[in-house]
Amino acid sequence: MISFLQVEGLRKSFGDLELFEDLKFGIDKGEKVAIVARNGAGKTTLLNILSNVDSADKGSVIFRNDITIAFLPQEPNLDPKKSIIEEIHASSEEVYKALNSYNKALESGNADSIQKSMEAMDLLNAWDFETRANQILGQLKIYDTSQKIGTLSGGQQKRVALASVILQNPDFLILDEPTNHLDLDMIEWLEEYLCNATITLLMVTHDRYFLDRICNLILEIDDKQMYSYKGNYSYYLEKRAERIEIARAGADKAKNLLRTEQEWMRRMPKARGTKAKSRIDSFYELKDAASYKKVEKDININIQQTRMGKKILEVKNLYKSFGDKVILKDFSYLFNRGEKIGIVGDNGTGKSTFVNIITDTLKPDSGLVDVGQTIHFGYYSQKGIEFNPNDKVIDVVREIAEVVTLGDGSIMSITQFLTYFLFPPDTHYAFIEKLSGGEKRRLYLLTVLMQNPNFLILDEPTNDLDIMTLNVLEDYLQTFNGCVIIISHDRFFMDKVVDHLFAFNGNGDIKDFPGNYTQYRDYKLEKEQLEKETKQPVAPKEKPKKAPQVSNKKSFKEKMEFEKLEKEIEELEKLIATLEEELSSGTLSGDEITEKSILYQQSKDSLEEKELRWLELSEKD
Repeated sequence: MISFLQVEGLRKSFGDLELFEDLKFGIDKGEKVAIVARNGAGKTTLLNILSNVDSADKGSVIFRNDITIAFLPQEPNLDPKKSIIEEIHASSEEVYKALNSYNKALESGNADSIQKSMEAMDLLNAWDFETRANQILGQLKIYDTSQKIGTLSGGQQKRVALASVILQNPDFLILDEPTNHLDLDMIEWLEEYLCNATITLLMVTHDRYFLDRICNLILEIDDKQMYSYKGNYSYYLEKRAERIEIARAGADKAKNLLRTEQEWMRRMPKARGTKAKSRIDSFYELKDAASYKKVEKDININIQQTRMGKKILEVKNLYKSFGDKVILKDFSYLFNRGEKIGIVGDNGTGKSTFVNIITDTLKPDSGLVDVGQTIHFGYYSQKGIEFNPNDKVIDVVREIAEVVTLGDGSIMSITQFLTYFLFPPDTHYAFIEKLSGGEKRRLYLLTVLMQNPNFLILDEPTNDLDIMTLNVLEDYLQTFNGCVIIISHDRFFMDKVVDHLFAFNGNGDIKDFPGNYTQYRDYKLEKEQLEKETKQPVAPKEKPKKAPQVSNKKSFKEKMEFEKLEKEIEELEKLIATLEEELSSGTLSGDEITEKSILYQQSKDSLEEKELRWLELSEKD
C-alpha cells in the first residue's frame, strides 16, 4: 500500500490538561478513516494539527509529498466580504487561474500558449469545473452564488465551505463534523458521494450510519492512546468491547500474581539489593498492569422529573409566516403523555419556528397554544446558552441548584452529579474557556436536564456530542415518561428514539407519519417511484375483438412523416459532425465546451429516436 500519512510520537497538552501522549498511526492511499473519542479527548485538536492549523508539543506528521490536501474545519473561516462564487474560486485558485490562462491564450491565438494552457487544464481536470461547481452547490441547496458570505447563516457558510473542499478534488480530504447543519437529503447525498469518491478520507463525525457505510478504518483515542480497528463502525464496536474485556482479564490475572510477589517483597528484603534485581523490576511492571481500571463511565441520566397532569399540550389552528414564506398553515395537534415525536424537513421549512412557538419564545400569527399547568419544558436549543468563559464549571450548575434529585428519590450533590456526567473532579473548577465544544454542549444538556423537565424539546442535540454520550442519551429518552420533541438530522438517533414524525414539507404542509426515520425514508422512495410509474402513459385496454386487418402500406400522413424524417436525420448528422470537430479543436472556452457538449448529447439522442422511427416506417410499402 502507498502511505499517504504517517504520524509518530504525537503529544499535545494545554497547560495541565494532556490530551494525548505518543500517538502513532498511519493512513494509506484509498483508506476512509474516522476518529472516535469522547468529547475533550482531542479529536478536533488532532485534525487541526494534521491540517497545520495547530502544532503538536512533540512528534512528527509526515504527508506524502506529491498529494493535495483539503480541510473542512468545524467552524469555517470564510471572508464575509466575498460572494459565494468568489469564495469558491478562491478555494480552487489553481483551477481558476488555469481557466483564465486558457481563455487569454485563446484570445491571443498563440498556439504554444494554447497548448500549455490546455495541458494545465487537463492536469487540474478543470474543463468541467463550472458545471461541477453548480451541481455540488445545487445538491447543497445553494443557488444564488452572488450572495455575500457575511449575509449567510452559520449553516449556509458550512455548506459553502464543504462545497469548496469537494471542488478542490484533493487526494486527501479531512472533514470535521461534515454533517452538522446539513438536512437529511444533503447528508444522504454526501454519504453517497464519499462512498464512491476515489479519495483518501479522514473525518470526525457523530453520525453512526455515515460512519458505518463510508469508513473502512476506525481510529479511537482512549486514555490518551490511539487504537486502530480495520473495519466499519459496527466492527469497531465489537472489537473495542473485546479489547476492553481482554485488558480487564489481564488486569485480574496480574492482581493474582501481584499478591504472590508482594509477599516475596515483604519477606525477602536482603535479596532486593543483589540477587533479584530483575524480579524487583518485574514486580513494578506487574503492579502497573494490575492497576488497570478501565471503567466505562456511562452517563446514567436517571433524573427525577416534575409530575405530569392529564392535560399536556394542545395547539389549535396555528398560522405563522414571514412575509410570503408560509411556515404553519392551520396546524392542530393534541399531545399525549409519553409521546416521542421527531421533526424532519429541509432547512428553512420552520422546524425551529414551531418549537419556539410551543415554548412561547415566538408568537404565532393566529391560533392557540394551550399548555397544561403541570408542564415544565426543558428546551435544548441549537444556539444553546452563552456561558461566561471566565466562569468555572461548578459555578454554572450551582446557579441552577445545589443538589439534584434522582428518579429513585435519592439526592446527589453537584460535584457528584458533574462526575456522573463525565466531568471528573479535576475539571469542576476549570474555566469554561478550557472546555472543548463538545464538553460545552454536554454541560448545556446537563443544565437542561437537572431542572427536572417533564416535556423535553431537543433541537439538534446530536451536534458536537460524542457517540458515547449520544448512546446514553438515547437510552435515557427511551425510558423517559414525559413527552419528547426532537429535531435532528441524525438518522440513527431518530430511529432509536421516536415513535412518529412530523414531516415539514414546506409552505405550511405538515404530515404526521407513524414510524421512525428509516421507515419514512422508505415510504418516500416508494411514493416517488409510484409517481414516476403513474406518469408513464399506459395504452388503453380494449376488449378482445376479432383481429383487425393490418395494412402494411404507409398512410398519406406517414409518407409525409417519412420524407420529413429523412431530411431531419441528414441535418442532425451534419450538426453532430460539426460539433465533434469543434469539440476536438481545442479552441473553445470552458463555457463553450459545456454548451456544445450538452447540444451534442441532445442531438445524438434525437438522431437515435428519429432513426428508429424511420426504420419502423421504412418497413411499410
